[in-house]
Amino acid sequence: MDPDRLDALSDRLSTFDSLVEVGVGDRPALAAALTDAGCRVVATDIRERETPEGVPFVRDDVTDPDLAVYRGADALYALNCPPELQRPTRELARAVDAAFLFTTLGGDPATVPVERETLPDETVYVAVDRP
Repeated sequence: MDPDRLDALSDRLSTFDSLVEVGVGDRPALAAALTDAGCRVVATDIRERETPEGVPFVRDDVTDPDLAVYRGADALYALNCPPELQRPTRELARAVDAAFLFTTLGGDPATVPVERETLPDETVYVAVDRP
């Protein structure tokens, strides 16, 4: 991940104490940066993934989630969140009373109600229908 983009996302998300990254894939740099900033971060994915020291990994699927993985999180976030996972992740965030923030790939739209935040080199979408 581009260092400026990483710094901007880390600065924005580090306003939360406890976060869950949904769909970490092979990109754990943001989770590591947030951990270095003093946040508690759990990374999830539907496949087993390697995560940096200090970032626990849990195999989970947001379309059929284990709520215990997400309870206590202040925010759920996803990088390059595809349209088909935005609604299930928003519903999951609502179920555990957490914020949901995400980025999309290029021209992918936000498919849930959001407020847009422009950061250097990135747009962050914040789901607005949080209970």
